[in-house]
Amino acid sequence: MPTIIGPALPNIPWEDRPQGVTDVVWRSSKNPIVPRNAIPCANSIFNSAVVPFEGKFAGVFRVDNKEREMRIHSAFSEDGVHWDIDPETWNLVNEIEDIGPFEYGYDPRCCKIGDEYVVTWCNGYHGPTIGVAVTHDFKTYYQKENAFLPFNRNGVMFPRKINGNYAMLSRPSDNGHTPFGDIYYSESPDMTYWGKHRYVMGTTGGWQSKKIGAGPIPIETQEGWLLFYHGVLNSCNGFVYSFGAAILDIDQPWKVKYRTKPYLLSPQTQYECVGDVPNVAFPCAALSDAETGRITIYYGGADTVICMAHCQVDELIRFIKENSY
Repeated sequence: MPTIIGPALPNIPWEDRPQGVTDVVWRSSKNPIVPRNAIPCANSIFNSAVVPFEGKFAGVFRVDNKEREMRIHSAFSEDGVHWDIDPETWNLVNEIEDIGPFEYGYDPRCCKIGDEYVVTWCNGYHGPTIGVAVTHDFKTYYQKENAFLPFNRNGVMFPRKINGNYAMLSRPSDNGHTPFGDIYYSESPDMTYWGKHRYVMGTTGGWQSKKIGAGPIPIETQEGWLLFYHGVLNSCNGFVYSFGAAILDIDQPWKVKYRTKPYLLSPQTQYECVGDVPNVAFPCAALSDAETGRITIYYGGADTVICMAHCQVDELIRFIKENSY
């Protein structure tokens, strides 16, 4: 029985582990796959969402423009590596007057639930909160109510309903560069009213001692929900963003079964250590192929570029179990 519960993705972008590399997660040789100036208006492109779409791939990309405004753009790709990014910001239709106009948006996530794609992002509404929108074509997006009051970040949907409700992870925060942060779980019957809030997990030590936050959409497996998450260390040179993984209970995802003590990937290459915000590896999306167990992770490097990494699900789960709190 396949470990990943989900569809096959035979065209998942993939590279085998390089010879001599022993890490359970390894970087793509093509990194960074999206440079900071891929479209004329961009100062930087990073922390973006990717999903399979019509046999190819679609993306919802964070683009900070040359005015240093945080904006979101649609993107499409034949292979998940080479991207055609719309030079115009996304067409977000908002019929809820009281939550407009659009202030800023960043760090989107995306997943398919039923026949629609649900996008969440850090949405400016008198401070950061979680914006929610749906799309069918990645050309027009229909905004729903904000999920929570300010201040909140890292809103990450589960790819199916749990206990009959939509489910989301989030990280309550403040209006600045939050020096704290734990992950919480919430449910909603309609993606409008959110409740049943549950604590999931918080900081520990080392690379995840200052704050943590959910990363890509959780992947359903035979062992539970596989969640990649970022952790932050407050070093003498500022924040350092790395990422690890946890396995959450399949029916009660606020219960953590396993969680990595060591990081899976930390900023060590030039494109992760040098940029607008140095020393950042920030995961926002993951593709998985149930037939082969392959997982490809998209992450932002130094808040400047988009990068890619790979792992194999059985090896990763074994590593998480053997290196857990």
